Amino acid sequence: MRDIGLLVLRGTVGGLLAGHGAQKLFGAFEGPGLHGTAGMVESMGLRPSKYWAMIAGGSEFAGGLLTALGLGGGLGPVTIFGPMGTAIGTAHWGKPIWVSKGGAELPVINIAVATALLLSGPGRYSLDETLGIEVPRPLIGLALAGTLAGVAYSVFRHRMKRREQEQEAAEKLQSGSKPQQRTAAA
Repeated sequence: MRDIGLLVLRGTVGGLLAGHGAQKLFGAFEGPGLHGTAGMVESMGLRPSKYWAMIAGGSEFAGGLLTALGLGGGLGPVTIFGPMGTAIGTAHWGKPIWVSKGGAELPVINIAVATALLLSGPGRYSLDETLGIEVPRPLIGLALAGTLAGVAYSVFRHRMKRREQEQEAAEKLQSGSKPQQRTAAA
């Protein structure tokens, strides 16, 4: 039963994240596509925006697909950490936790599931098991370190952009002109 539970968890969360990445990359499922995603990440201060859009969509797509298939050991779940951690630290930061308030409820759930799958493994009903693949733990550790460094950098860039915008608004207020209203898509 444990292996069936892992299959359902991997298939559901991995499949949905792969679909979410396909929205960002290809415009699938009425998604914004690469151009729309680039505009969103540009507003967050992540440049070059097309590069960051490809990383965001590609991480969701590849991480979700690897996780759903149970392929690549913990590389799929580790890859999920990147876009979810960045979403928490940028688009959802400072908001109440609930998605109805723009919060990080869903990325937190996705990280919890990815962590559980990383720790438990994909189970018997996976391509790793079928093909006899075992990814070395040091490689997974290296991927995790790189992912966490990428998240830290993207959150840092986003926060620097926000500070610049706040400084510009304060300077305009001091000079007597009205600041422009800026909105950022989540």
